[in-house]
Amino acid sequence: MSYTEKKKKGDSKYFYRVRSYRENNNVKKKRKYLGKDLNEQELKASEIEADRELDILGNLLSNEEIDKLDLLKRNFMKNSEKNFQNRYETFISRFTHDSTAIEGNTLTLQETAGLLFERLSPSSKNLREINEVLNHRDAFDLILSFEEDVSRKLVLNLHELVMKDILPDDISDQIGKYRSVQVYIRGVEWMPPAPGDIPGDMRNLFSWYTRNRKKLHPLVLASYFHMGFEAIHPFVDGNGRVGRLLLNFILHKNEYPMVNIPNRRKMDYYECLEKGQVDGDLRPFIKFIYDLMMDSELQF
Repeated sequence: MSYTEKKKKGDSKYFYRVRSYRENNNVKKKRKYLGKDLNEQELKASEIEADRELDILGNLLSNEEIDKLDLLKRNFMKNSEKNFQNRYETFISRFTHDSTAIEGNTLTLQETAGLLFERLSPSSKNLREINEVLNHRDAFDLILSFEEDVSRKLVLNLHELVMKDILPDDISDQIGKYRSVQVYIRGVEWMPPAPGDIPGDMRNLFSWYTRNRKKLHPLVLASYFHMGFEAIHPFVDGNGRVGRLLLNFILHKNEYPMVNIPNRRKMDYYECLEKGQVDGDLRPFIKFIYDLMMDSELQF
């Protein structure tokens, strides 16, 4: 159940929305700060929004799924450093191949691996496709070494790496910056926000992440952030690749194995994203990522 707590400090009143729940025969609580000195209308609106976060986001994974994810994490942490390089090369080859293929890159998995680790450039591929693969590896290496948390700095740096020497000359000034033009997405019925709304929307997304990074399960946190990022579509191009890198950055930061979305599952991925973004049904995307994590034989 959810209820509102009121605390008085000096002449001000501070409001908190609380959800109590039972876990392993213990009663636990989650809290969300609503604001101070709220009038009745402001309080009601804040309570509704808080209940959406506390109730919906807090129940997207079953206890059984959480237990299995905990076991996955424990087993993952036992991975030997002795085979780190092998796991790194195998995962980044697959992740780079699939993430760029989702966006139309035609390099095969073998060509991707050869380019990344043997510098073998396929003669039949154009320079843009080759740069997409090499850039993706540079961006992946950044999320492995980045010691801070999700931020505007990280997002812009990733975009700059992903899109280096790729954008046409007439929009090359958009690299590493929030877009200054309207973009449209094929095959969907909604339109990303106007350029002027992007800075504020991204600040709100970063703020949501900061408030919830210690409250929500990392899989829910990473998935919701990914859906929000893709809905904002802050860049003129490269949103999918940057978004999937950020999804894996959050998982990696919380010591869970990263996830690779296969190109063959592209339509499932898009459908689950749209259900979350348009219908507000977040569960399909959570389950999609959960299943990929649990079914993967390669952990990195």
